Amino acid sequence: MFTGIVEEMGTLASTEPARDGVRLVFSARTVTEGSRVGDSIAVNGCCLTVVDIGPDWWAADAVAETLRRTNLGALGPGDAVNLERPVSVGDRLGGHLVQGHVDAVGTIVHPGPDLDIRLDEGLTPYLVEKGSVTVDGISLTVVSVTGDSFRVAVIPHTLQVTTLGRKAVGDPVNLEVDVIAKYAERLLQAGVESPYRALAGTGEA
Repeated sequence: MFTGIVEEMGTLASTEPARDGVRLVFSARTVTEGSRVGDSIAVNGCCLTVVDIGPDWWAADAVAETLRRTNLGALGPGDAVNLERPVSVGDRLGGHLVQGHVDAVGTIVHPGPDLDIRLDEGLTPYLVEKGSVTVDGISLTVVSVTGDSFRVAVIPHTLQVTTLGRKAVGDPVNLEVDVIAKYAERLLQAGVESPYRALAGTGEA
């Protein structure tokens, strides 16, 4: 679980073929501190598992499905990436609860600070004014939503310390909507009485 508060802007150092995908090697210093093989690190909002690590680099394997569903497949050596280690119990939750499970790849229509992003219309019901959304691993607040796009206001500090300050029109960005909205939709779609309530009526709860 992550918070959407980027700890470090790292760099993709190299890529090499791996089983069912590629091995990505990142240059970084902050997120390697305290991290071990098997730990998770979010790259542009996509949760990856550390498979090798050194003092200023770490590596992860990305399978074909990950490359297809995120913008990681479009990265090349030298490209900057947003990095975040998982939140620890007792840490401040500065952003919002982020799973690191990318829902879709959006396209920048207008760069920050007034950042407009086009996305699949199927995702817009999960976005609400003043609600949270994760863009390339960054927790942001939705300003407005239209049929196939939404806008977020990005402060100068965020533009400086994340990749959003380098993004241009047409660039792909990873999107993760608020997980609470997805659970709420699932419960409404089920349209059935809570099994716990049913058990309570039988005296078995």
